[in-house]
This record gives sequence, structure tokens and C-alpha cells, in this order.
Amino acid sequence: MDAAAPAVTDRYELPVPAGAARRQTLGWLALGLGALVLSGLFAVLIVLSRTPFLQDRVPFVDFFHTALVVHVDLSVLVWFVAFAGVLWSLNAARRGAAFGWLGLGLAVAGAVVMSAAPFLAAGNPLMSNYVPILQQPQFLAGLALFGLGFAALVLRAMFFVPPVGMAVSGAGALRFGLNTAVAAAAMALLALAWTWAGMPGHLEGQAYYEVLFWGGGHVLQFTHTHLMLVSWLWLASAVGAPLRIRPRAVLFLFAWGLLAVFATPVIYLATDVASPGHRALFTWQMEFGGSLASLFIGLGVLAGLWPIRRRAAATPEGAALVASLVLFGAGGFLGFLIRGSNVIVPAHYHGCIVGVTLAFMGMTYHLLPRLGFHAVGRRLGAWQAWIYGGGQLMHITGLAWSGGYGVQRKVAGAAQGLDSAERIVAMGLMGLGGLIAVIGGVLFLVAVFAAIYRGRRGSAGLDRDRLRCRSERS
Repeated sequence: MDAAAPAVTDRYELPVPAGAARRQTLGWLALGLGALVLSGLFAVLIVLSRTPFLQDRVPFVDFFHTALVVHVDLSVLVWFVAFAGVLWSLNAARRGAAFGWLGLGLAVAGAVVMSAAPFLAAGNPLMSNYVPILQQPQFLAGLALFGLGFAALVLRAMFFVPPVGMAVSGAGALRFGLNTAVAAAAMALLALAWTWAGMPGHLEGQAYYEVLFWGGGHVLQFTHTHLMLVSWLWLASAVGAPLRIRPRAVLFLFAWGLLAVFATPVIYLATDVASPGHRALFTWQMEFGGSLASLFIGLGVLAGLWPIRRRAAATPEGAALVASLVLFGAGGFLGFLIRGSNVIVPAHYHGCIVGVTLAFMGMTYHLLPRLGFHAVGRRLGAWQAWIYGGGQLMHITGLAWSGGYGVQRKVAGAAQGLDSAERIVAMGLMGLGGLIAVIGGVLFLVAVFAAIYRGRRGSAGLDRDRLRCRSERS
């Protein structure tokens, strides 16, 4: 940290490219928004599958868990990977565009097949960590297509990017952060392949997929976290925060966060993929490996926001940024309180996931006018971030409170043991917060699609005016 005023080159922002990189940015953004729309539709199906009289009309047995699997994969896996595609495409060089289109095409095809899979055959859902799956060929084929698309995206982002440059600037620090996120993604793919190659033959079902996605899923969180940190810095500059954290310090923190990722091969060489030690080492890697970068970059952003807190909180980008900082910080803190398998565990990862999501929501608001669309409504965008973030904060608070009273995770109904007023109130707070968060999620889509429609309509109007002027001249 440096108390001196930041120089012009300390602004953390990147230009929006033209040509194929710009079109691919739009393509990945469309995939991410489409995934959120489809995940919302599956959320409706989840409700219908538990509704009297309507539940008997759903196509398959246990459609609740089938729809839940696809909802989670669309709203987390596809949305996060798609936004990685947005940020990496912004940083792409002109070369290698074919890899970008290949990755986008495969990812879209995979997401479509995964979404259609529940209506093609019985789901046979498994709620494995990181990537819940349906045990049916159609879903697994879609997941494989999506994984290949992600691999092509990573290859493009690794080998066809502009250099960071010798001068240490805010833009250079962001490019370096995007590169560390790519390195973590490549390591996650390596971990997945390594686990598959070393998988014991006796594992099947839930145990098989739990082991398969454990190592790669943990490493992939470093990708999401570094992309979130890039978004924090970018959004802080966008709202005019006078950041005191210099690009050289940011470079160091991103590099430090990547050191834990490079420990992945050591974990595989030292432990068997199905052993308790393997699971424990990846848990420790995630708990302690990326905390330093998140902590100090987060504090630097908060310090810069404090003098302009009222003005920033009234903007869509600033509201999303502050809410992201609060949710991710709360989720990270709860991670150190986990003891056993109670609902503090989902409180922890919901806080972190929502922190990343809010950062990506803020970046969507910021990028839309730079990609040729209308800016989102200032008041609607800000209120959306506060409603969504506030609801999610209530949600994880209720979960953490319930976990303190011993409510176990992955149970429902009477199995939760809500036999005291404290447990009932805590889980009620969780449910109310979840409902408010759903409203905030819908408002995000309303705000974004309204801006896209207004932007396209405005562009069409300009085109008509130009044609009319030309005809009048002729």
C-alpha cells in the first residue's frame, strides 16, 4: 500500500477490443445470461415438482433433484465459465480467434444438451460437490461438450493474449490477474484428467463423481476468485475510487495466490486420489492459498471506496462491488468456522459464490454500454444489487446460525431437526433471505435485457435515420 495519490497509469481498466474478440465477448456474455434464464426456469420446475396436484405431471420420478442438478450447473458452472470467457475475450489477441469460436460453440452446444437432458430420459441425479450430475448418457455428453469448450477457451487465453508489458500499470496488473486465472483453469483441467487416470476401479455412483471433481473443482475456485479480484479493481476504478494499492503490489498478490495452485501436482504425487489425505490437502489449499490476495486487494478496494461511499453505493457498479466485498468476506470468514457437516458449510460456499456472482453482475453493468448497448437504469441497477446482496446475506446468516445449533446439511423436512425456537427462527431467516435473493436475481435479468433491448432499438433507429437521409439526398 502507498499513501501517495495514484498516478493515471494506476487506473485498473482495459479497453474493449474490436473485431472477433469483441464478438466473442458478446457471445460468451449471451451464453452466461442465457444460462441464468434457463436456471431460473428450472427453479420454477423445482417448485412445481413439489406442488400438490402438479407434481404428478412432471415427466420423471424425483424430478426435484433432477431439476436441481441442472439449475446448479447452469447458475454456477456455466455462468462462471461464460463470464471467464467474457473477461478473457476482452484480453484476447487477434490471433487464435478460431480457438475462441470453437470453445464458444462447444460450450453453447454442451449447455443446450445439459438443459434438454432431463426431458429426454430419467435423470438419476447425483448431488456431487462442484459438478452435480445426471447419470444418463445425454447429460454426460452435454457436460463433456461443455468441458471441451472450456478447454478450448483456456488454450486460447493461454497462448493468444497480448503481453502484460514491462511497465507496471493498472491495465498490466489486470492482464496479469487474468493470466493467473487462466493458469489456475489449466491446472484444474490437469487435475481432472489426473484424477480420472488414477480413479480406483471399485468406485461408482456418488462416490465416483465426488472423487472425480474434488481436486479440479477446488483448483477451479482460484480461477473464479482471481477473476473476481480483477473485477473488484476494475469496478473500483469505474466508480472513481482513489485506490491506494499500487499495480506492483497487485502483481505480487496475484502471483502469491497462484503459488497454491502450483502445489496441485505435489498433492497428486503425495496422495491417492480417493484417500482422506487427498481431500484434506485440497481443502487446506483452498482455505489458506488464496486468502492473502483476497484479503489485501479487498482491503485496498474498501479503503479507496470509503471517501466516495455514498456516491458509489448509488451506482449499479458501486452497489454490486460493495455487496460483492461483503458477501465474499462473510463467506470466507465462515469457512474458518466449519466444524463437521452442518449448514455452516453451505453458508460458507454460498457467500463466496454470491460474492463472485455480484462482481460479475457489476462488470456486466459496466460493460454493456461499452459493447454497444444502453446503460442499465441507475436506480434499478443499484437497487438490484442491494436486494440480491441483502437477501443472500440474510440467507447465509440463517444457515450459519442454524449450523451453530447443529442443523445438518443435505437434509430436508423433519430430518433437519427443527425442534427449538432458535433453529426455526434461523432457518426462517434463511428462507426469507433466499426469497429476497430470487427477486434480486430476476431484477438483474430485467435490468440487463431492458438495456440490451433499448440499445438495439436505438441502433436500429439510427440506421433507419441514416437510410432515410441517404434516400432524401438521392
